[in-house]
Amino acid sequence: MILSIKQATQYLSKQNLNFEFAGEKTVVVSLPGTNKQFVNVAMTFGDTVFKIESFVARNPDENHEAVYRWILEQNRKLLVINYCLDHLGDIYLSGVLPMATLDLAQIDQLLGVMLQTSDNSFNVLLELGFKSAIEREWSWRTSKGMDLANLAAFAHLFTQPQEN
Repeated sequence: MILSIKQATQYLSKQNLNFEFAGEKTVVVSLPGTNKQFVNVAMTFGDTVFKIESFVARNPDENHEAVYRWILEQNRKLLVINYCLDHLGDIYLSGVLPMATLDLAQIDQLLGVMLQTSDNSFNVLLELGFKSAIEREWSWRTSKGMDLANLAAFAHLFTQPQEN
């Protein structure tokens, strides 16, 4: 028996996960992240194909070659899902499975993989593709005596190694 969107949403409810419908065949699950505040994952239940997708980061401002190289290197390590770009250059994770093979355990596993992969790559992608913007923001906040808490992951870019 092929898993239905109704069965999947009942499972999501039992797991106390926040979700909403985006059409008749798509549900978007909001998962709490560590590096990202949250990771939204869209699951589309087609007639023969299940598609899972999540936005990771917008089109980098700079250093495109290093960003693309990094995501291609990561693709070698991933199963079922891969990094991809949309027509604007924004970075996504995407995967496709036959509906006939899909079950709730796979949904659970795929949501975990999407969350972990997106969340763990976020700061790396920001550092590679938005370093100048991070530096400008750090400088501006520092000059105004403002809080740097949400830039703490990038503090290593601004601290000088101590000489002996």
